[in-house]
Amino acid sequence: MPGNSRNASKRVVSKKGAAMGSGGKNRSGLKGKGRTLPADERPWHKGYSGTEQLPEKTARKQDKERRAAAAEGRAPKVGVPGSKDTTWGRSGGRAYGRQVPQRGKAGGGARGGPRIAPGRRSNPTREGPELLLGRNPVVEALRAAVPATALYVAQGIDVDERINEIVRTAGDRGIPILEIGRNELDRMTGGVLHQGIGLQVPPFAYENFDDLVAASLEQTAPLLVALDGVTDPRNVGAVIRSVAAFGGHGVFMTERRAAGITATAWRTSAGAAARVPVSQVVNLTRAIKTAQQAGFTAIGLDADGETDLYQLEAAIGPLLVVVGSEGRGLSRLVGETCDLRVSIPMASDVESLNASVAAAVTLAEVSRRRTYGQ
Repeated sequence: MPGNSRNASKRVVSKKGAAMGSGGKNRSGLKGKGRTLPADERPWHKGYSGTEQLPEKTARKQDKERRAAAAEGRAPKVGVPGSKDTTWGRSGGRAYGRQVPQRGKAGGGARGGPRIAPGRRSNPTREGPELLLGRNPVVEALRAAVPATALYVAQGIDVDERINEIVRTAGDRGIPILEIGRNELDRMTGGVLHQGIGLQVPPFAYENFDDLVAASLEQTAPLLVALDGVTDPRNVGAVIRSVAAFGGHGVFMTERRAAGITATAWRTSAGAAARVPVSQVVNLTRAIKTAQQAGFTAIGLDADGETDLYQLEAAIGPLLVVVGSEGRGLSRLVGETCDLRVSIPMASDVESLNASVAAAVTLAEVSRRRTYGQ
């Protein structure tokens, strides 16, 4: 009617804006979720091919698929348990281990890193103690007398022979045994698969590089080993074990882009890391030059080296053996800094040896020459 200001068609609700997806207000919820595990690394997937104990449910899935495939006359779409090493991360990652997160610090960890459950967060640091996780890794570490400061056992854990041995060995060594809730252990490990057990290992105490060189020169026949970008802690531990076995006097490596002495390396060394001095340096090329100025002959292991290992006359005097990384071998600058490039004679159908194996073969030949003079 006239004079009535009400308009029935007038919009009284604001126009709805564009819907916000995960890139809007929920964006922060996607941070730090970690990578999604492939099927062959998921213990709950029928395609699991790892080295951990196979869960009963997964075993039933695989058996069901095998029966179905046999009935249909096709190949089963299942994994091959034990064929893929899931105890260690890829490309030299830590062995089921991570370092306990410290407030205000964030670390990157080794390339590949530990196996992370989907949706979990893992922030390892370089300074803090490391947690070695999993029943097999923990029992092997205790057998190898790896130093430890605490053993964490989840409440309600399924007890088997390994758990009994772990608890018994930790008690005999006086290691504190702490029973905690599984949720608390999940929080400490950041989602790494732990099987209800964790061994806390203190940071490794490295030697000063100058002291390492000076102490080796006091020996009759000084022998040192340098690692050029070796990223697998198992290779580091194996090299240290070979150094101890063949009369070496120390090992040094770079602080960055290389594996240090983790619980994995310590366990692989079978306790030799407690007897062989190990040092970290900022610049490997500069450290090699320092050793050369002190009287060492630096030899770099290279498949294309011009000097035959079995013709190495320099093995008698002070010697520095430089071992290259698992993939690319010696870096260019390190190779140019070495006095000699040494190759190991092999059959023509074998391209190269693993870094730790090549180091062991070289150290064994050096020891033989020094012992028998031939």
